[in-house]
Order: sequence, then structure tokens, then C-alpha cells
Amino acid sequence: MHAFDYVRAKDLGDAITSGSRPAAKFVAGGTNLIDLMKSEVERPAHLVDINGLGLAAVERVSGGIRIGALARMNDVALHPLVQQGFPAISQALLASASPQLRNMASIGGNLMQRTRCTYFRELTFAPCNKRDPGSGCAAMDGENRTHAVLGTSSSCIATHPSDLAVALAALDAVITLHGRDGERNVAATDFHLLPGSTPHIEHALRHGEVITAVFVPDAAHASHSSYLKVRDRSEFEFALASAAVGLDLSGGTIRGARVALGGVGTKPWRSREAERVLTGKSPTTGTFREGAEAALADAVPHEQNRFKIELAKRTLVRSLTDLAGGAA
Repeated sequence: MHAFDYVRAKDLGDAITSGSRPAAKFVAGGTNLIDLMKSEVERPAHLVDINGLGLAAVERVSGGIRIGALARMNDVALHPLVQQGFPAISQALLASASPQLRNMASIGGNLMQRTRCTYFRELTFAPCNKRDPGSGCAAMDGENRTHAVLGTSSSCIATHPSDLAVALAALDAVITLHGRDGERNVAATDFHLLPGSTPHIEHALRHGEVITAVFVPDAAHASHSSYLKVRDRSEFEFALASAAVGLDLSGGTIRGARVALGGVGTKPWRSREAERVLTGKSPTTGTFREGAEAALADAVPHEQNRFKIELAKRTLVRSLTDLAGGAA
């Protein structure tokens, strides 16, 4: 592991000052960052421990709930406010990792985790534009079964790994950031960035800024929401395809819908195309399949991951059907 210094931030101002130094990184649970440091993919010169800042409350606020960035994943998943008002978030968190990791990992850290692409995490045998900008993308012509089919570019086809981020994208969450210039809010759908020609720039967080909270607004589709994850094995595995969905149903009509996909995009993939198709129609299997077709219309497969397109469609149809109470 590369040499680094370590400090514990006393308060938010101290954290921002320390974290603004060149090559500084914040650490909370450390379940992703420390692994990447051990493999020398991440090589911070300064590690700033922010666990002493508090920021772990889950509380009701005007118009929704606020989740502190340092709340542990398991605590949020099991919190009554989350389970009752935002079940997709609870289900996404419980589908993530193992209980041991969920008890350590923070909400902010989960949003900041980096791709599990083998080429990104292996320094010795293949180029990766995320790790070494301009070096190339070995996944294009290599092992790409688990890679993205939405939001890809000629520079990168790596998937974003977070389950939570998919649910937050679907439910119109807003992420609060603090830095030297004060507080700002970024929509969850805008926080993670498409790779384009700069896949190493993965999110809207500026250097020295820290995630402090996530706000999720109350809504009929939020309280009637779910998260479905399809993977190679039932535990401790990342999604091949997943869907976070919410429905506002009234009198046999879909008044509003929210759809986001995971496991198939280079970022958590909100599908407003699918939402437009679903809104105003009856909750039938045919309607749900039409929405799924719209969601995957722009998918671009590679040699080994073509199956993901149909898998994602079926995952979305299944999640919507289950949420609506069965096929009609």
C-alpha cells in the first residue's frame, strides 16, 4: 500500500480544509476505498477520517426524509421511516453486499464507490481509461459480460455498482454537498456522470467537498415502490440487471411512474422514456413491456453482454408487475 498520512476531522470545517489538500480522500466505512488502496488503484497522500462528524441521523423533514451521509447502510435499510415511505431504498440496501459490510459502509460512501470492472481494478495486465486516462478500454474487446449497455462511450463501458444509487435516482432524491464555497444540492440523477471522453471523472463532487445528506421527497410513487435485483448468485454479488420502480395508481390507471435501472448503465439509469410510456395507461403486462422496450431502446451491446438487454426488460416488467399486484 502507498504511504499516506491520516487525520481525524474534528468538525465539518476541519474536514473540508483537510480534504481540500492535493491527493486527499475522505474515509468513513472504508469498505471500497481501503480495498482500492490495497491494490494501489487509489493512492491518496492524505486520508481524512470523517466518522466523528455525526451526520448519521435519519429524520423526517418538511416534504420528505433526510438521511445523513454517515448513516450505515443497514441502519437506513431497517429504519421505519425508510421502510414505510420509501421501500425501494430499503430493498436496494438489503440487496447490497453482506450484513457485515452493510454494518460498516456509509450512505455517502456507497454513492462514491467505484466500478468493479476487472480491468479497472487490475494494474498489471490491461489498460483502463478510468484508472489511467487515455490508455484505452480493455473491456471493449475483452471480457465484457457484466458491462454496461446504456450510457457507454468509446472510452468506457464499465457499469456503476451501487444499488442504492439506482433507488435514489428513481425517487427524485437530492444530494447535499459541503465544500469551501458552502452548501449546494445536486439531483441524484445528475450526481453521477456519463463517461464520454472523460470516464475518470465519475461524479459532480468537487475536490474537498463532502456529501453530508440525502433528501428524498414524499410521493405516492415513493411509498409504493420496490427494487428488484437479478444477479449470478443470491448473495454478495453485483447486479446483472436491476430495477427501482414506483407507481402512483388510481382507478386502474397509472397516474405517475418512476423507473431506474442498475447493472446495465455506466451510471444509475433513470428512464424518463419508460415513465412517459407508462403514465396514463392501465397497469398491464403489455403496458409494462412497452415501457421496458422504451427503456432499452438506446442500448448498445458488446460481444458478451447482449443478453443484458432482454434481461433488463424482463427485470423491469417483473418489478412493475409485482408492484402493481400481479399481471392483468
